[in-house]
Formats: sequence, structure tokens, C-alpha cells
Amino acid sequence: QVQLVESGGGLVPTGGSLRLSCAASGRPFSNYAMGWFRQAPGKDREFVAAISRSGTSTSYTDSVKGRFTISRDNAENTLFLQMNSPTPEGTAVYYCAASGRVRPIITTSVHYNYWGQGTQVVVSS
Repeated sequence: QVQLVESGGGLVPTGGSLRLSCAASGRPFSNYAMGWFRQAPGKDREFVAAISRSGTSTSYTDSVKGRFTISRDNAENTLFLQMNSPTPEGTAVYYCAASGRVRPIITTSVHYNYWGQGTQVVVSS
């Protein structure tokens, strides 16, 4: 079992910045590929970013490329999402997720085994 707890959400202006964190506990954090997803009201949960176990490989949805950065600190068992210049379309609950699958980068929610409870991000225009 892996327990995930997100933090860092809040209100951020368009063009501002926000850093989300996801603290992991339970099994060794470095055993898991990690990802960030988000769900806006009335919409399906969507992929935002993913990172490999070592942190050397990353992937982003097109709408956040060049603005968001996913990273991890395996020594501190923590996943991060640095959000620069967010837009109002980024208003959503953000979730971190952990996957035990072999593939280094996982972009589909169905392939993640563990989820946090989410943290709300509101981007004001």
C-alpha cells in the first residue's frame, strides 16, 4: 500500500505560480512511477504530467508543456508539480497517483494503483 497526500493548492492568478506537493508513505517511493491528474467540475479526470521512478523521464499534456514541471525527491518521498503561468482552464482538483507498472512513463489513469485525495487549485482571470 502507498498513501499519498497532496498539498499546496489554493488561489493563484493567471500568470502567477504555484507548487503542488505530494507526500508518499508506505512502500518505497522510488518503486513507483508517478503522475499528476486534474479534474475540473463536470469534466473527466485528465492527465497532466508523469515522471519515471528515477526522475530522469517526464511527460506532459500539450496544454501545460513549457509551463508546468513535474519532479520528485526520492530521498524525501515527495512528488512536485511546479505550475507557472497557469490559466483559468487549469482550475481543477489536482491528484497525484502512483503506479507499480513496469513502464517508466504512464499517462493513463487506469494504470495507476494509488491516488491521493486531491488538492483544489483555482486560477483567477
